[in-house]
Amino acid sequence: MRVLIVEDEPYLAESIRTGLRLEAIAADIAGDGDTALELLAVNDYDVAVLDRDIPGPSGDEVARHIIDSGTGTPILMLTAADRLDDKASGFELGADDYLTKPFAMRELVLRIRALHRRRSHQRPPVLEIAGLRVDPFRREVYRDGRYVPLTRKQFAVLEVLAAAGGGVISAEQLLERAWDENADPFTNAVRITVSALRKRLGEPWVIATIPGVGYRIDTESMDLRQ
Repeated sequence: MRVLIVEDEPYLAESIRTGLRLEAIAADIAGDGDTALELLAVNDYDVAVLDRDIPGPSGDEVARHIIDSGTGTPILMLTAADRLDDKASGFELGADDYLTKPFAMRELVLRIRALHRRRSHQRPPVLEIAGLRVDPFRREVYRDGRYVPLTRKQFAVLEVLAAAGGGVISAEQLLERAWDENADPFTNAVRITVSALRKRLGEPWVIATIPGVGYRIDTESMDLRQ
């Protein structure tokens, strides 16, 4: 999952990004409305965490842009205000959820995951494919009933692959969905992470490499090696 954080308080923004990374969620930060619009123009985000009071185009204007774009990206509004009329105006604008500062990081993570699940309502909360059971909320993975401990990045990659339901995901798509904007597009991090993930899951290999195309979950449990 990849989230956009639009927040002009640097310390808070970095704290949120750090908290999300601990939950295997990649996040980009925009400290003002102009930067937010630039990032939205080139990236597809699963959720936007949006402070209403930001420099440049306001949070409301950024929210309108997201809604008008038709991407369906859920919006979680952040605000220091705790008045009903402020919340009402945010919802009327098109926000999907609202969180008042200060807030607990755990609550923010739960709300983000709930919005992501709601956006993909056809996908069950727990992903099951090829003997794998991937639980995003508990960040747990089982293969044929056996618990498999994964690093945060390995889990993020597996979640993207499992959500594709056996479809092929390119290295570029994995880099976009499981890493943040600071990732080097020429890095071999995807190949290394997939290789380590494949070994963690054990034989027969459940992640197939499609040469020149990308990776997919092998729903037929074929023993494909890179």
